[in-house]
Amino acid sequence: MAAHTASPSFTRFFPAIARVLLGLMFFVFGLNGFLFFIPPPPPDQMPAGLVAFSTAMMNTGYLFQLVKATETLMGALLLLNRFVPLALTILAPVIVNIVAVHVFLAPSGVVMALVILALELYLAWSYRSAFRPMLAARVTPG
Repeated sequence: MAAHTASPSFTRFFPAIARVLLGLMFFVFGLNGFLFFIPPPPPDQMPAGLVAFSTAMMNTGYLFQLVKATETLMGALLLLNRFVPLALTILAPVIVNIVAVHVFLAPSGVVMALVILALELYLAWSYRSAFRPMLAARVTPG
């Protein structure tokens, strides 16, 4: 009798698929913050709180550009499969804010925000070995 070798499961591709999807979202929407190739909805079709929040970010003179540059760079790192745990760590507060904005200011986009959150959490779990040292309660320096 010949031994049956198990074929590798398709699930081995899930982390790469999640990484590329998350990377594409952040790269494209981050770049859109500079190139404006996706037209925004008219302000009268957006919730007033979201308009106020977006306007405040832009009026700082730096915050909107900083967030979009961070999204673009971290999205590129995810797409290139370079420094993935670092990119996930830097994107975490951005994702928390995306979820909060859609929960509190623009509920119509909450599904996409939750998809982004789910991809982030799945990838954090997939790369958990890289995060383990960072989550140690006591660490001796150097």
